[in-house]
Amino acid sequence: MNRFYITTAIPYVNADPHQGFAMELVQGDVLARYHRLIGDDTFFLCGSDENALKNVQAAEKAGVSIQEFIDQHATKFIDLTKALNLSNDDFIRTTEDRHIRSSQKLWLLCDKAGDIYKKKYKGLYCVGCEEFKTKKELVDGLCSEHKVAPEEVEEENYFFRLSKYQKPLEDLIDSGRLEIIPETKKNEVREFIHQGLEDFSISRSKERAKNWGIDVPGDPDSKIYVWFDALINYLSALGFADDDLKFEKYWQENQERCHLIGKGISRFHCIFFPAMLLSAGLKPPSRVYIHGYLTIGGEKISKSLGNVVDPFVIIEKYTSDVVRYFLLREIPSDGDGDFSEEKLKERYQGDLANGLGNLVQRVVTLIEKGLDSELVYSPDTIQKEVIKKSASIEAIWHEKIKNFKLHEALAAVWDLIGFANAYVDQHKPWKTIEENPKHFLETITNLVFLLLSINKMISPFLPETSDKIYKILGVKPETDPLNGYTFLVKKGEPLFPRLSE
Repeated sequence: MNRFYITTAIPYVNADPHQGFAMELVQGDVLARYHRLIGDDTFFLCGSDENALKNVQAAEKAGVSIQEFIDQHATKFIDLTKALNLSNDDFIRTTEDRHIRSSQKLWLLCDKAGDIYKKKYKGLYCVGCEEFKTKKELVDGLCSEHKVAPEEVEEENYFFRLSKYQKPLEDLIDSGRLEIIPETKKNEVREFIHQGLEDFSISRSKERAKNWGIDVPGDPDSKIYVWFDALINYLSALGFADDDLKFEKYWQENQERCHLIGKGISRFHCIFFPAMLLSAGLKPPSRVYIHGYLTIGGEKISKSLGNVVDPFVIIEKYTSDVVRYFLLREIPSDGDGDFSEEKLKERYQGDLANGLGNLVQRVVTLIEKGLDSELVYSPDTIQKEVIKKSASIEAIWHEKIKNFKLHEALAAVWDLIGFANAYVDQHKPWKTIEENPKHFLETITNLVFLLLSINKMISPFLPETSDKIYKILGVKPETDPLNGYTFLVKKGEPLFPRLSE
């Protein structure tokens, strides 16, 4: 059995989760559910980044203790994974003991390799990015990501010898051992490396960190810098600190070690983290999927910018599957895309209600009316053109998911839904019920075959809807209907009822 390990980024818990991160969560869930569907032994990880200075500042502003503030907000991110119906196997918090011990273990391994040293440093620090910036990276003196001027910081920090790993990183990416999807992001990473890598700070003073974070081993006056701490979460959850067999199984011995992240943190995941792991004598990631930003009016949704959309409100109003569908279909997986409730309603009515919902309703109504809700399946009556169309769409579906074009995978499935609805119109089964019962039965059998194909392909994207369709058809998801299998259909409520104003 192949193995597949997929992680989402871990967001700061300085504010409530927003719709932009919800998009990343559902993208990760699709990849995990897809790989389980094709039989891979899959592990899906989410988590929260709790040791960042911005979390401390947010707690101070709220007038509560840091731990209380972080606990409250981490719970909301966990709640979001449930509200979106995610299939994650674990949720790692970077204040957990298993993570603290993993971060310190990684530090000691990199130190043993001679890649950590201490020096005085003065630089421009963006709290929003939790990163030192060079002047050439600023736009009119501001961080391009957060639109604020970084603060000047001077202190003695520990540094990691990133410059030592320039050639190994180039070889890793050029050989394809670290695959970066899409190609445009790979080129950006490659260009950044080509310009020359500089060593980076991996600690902060206890004072500047407000005494919050993970102690540097052997130096309690210093805290591990957030990225050197946070990135190791992907191994912490697998039991890295304790040499757990799960770590060997899903990381060291696994060919598919994958991260899903936003484009704003690609440098950390495609350069910093692989170098850290190489230093520690561990395997680097094998693939990084990079998505774009969810925008409102063309502006990135950001807690820092304040233009957030509460995903819980939208999910409560439209259901998790509707929100999942919009984020996965409307927004290009590898690019930016705009969110608006009006666009969501259009997708709901046009694609879900009039497309998929209408198809299911039509087929089930015909089975109820013409066959007393009972269809005895006869695969030898399925037409070659129907089999060919379904197979061609499924091939596209596989290819698009593997190339992280989830929006195009869904578009292909909706092409098959359109084909099935047109098939109903072409064969007019409402007429052949009385005029030609044999042809009616053949038509319905072909439509059920198409519905099963469609339902299999929507299951990673719309798991709740897929489960409902299986129940309507009276079949279990793992069933492969053979000759003589009996479908006992039960229509029930529409899959996508009319929206209330």
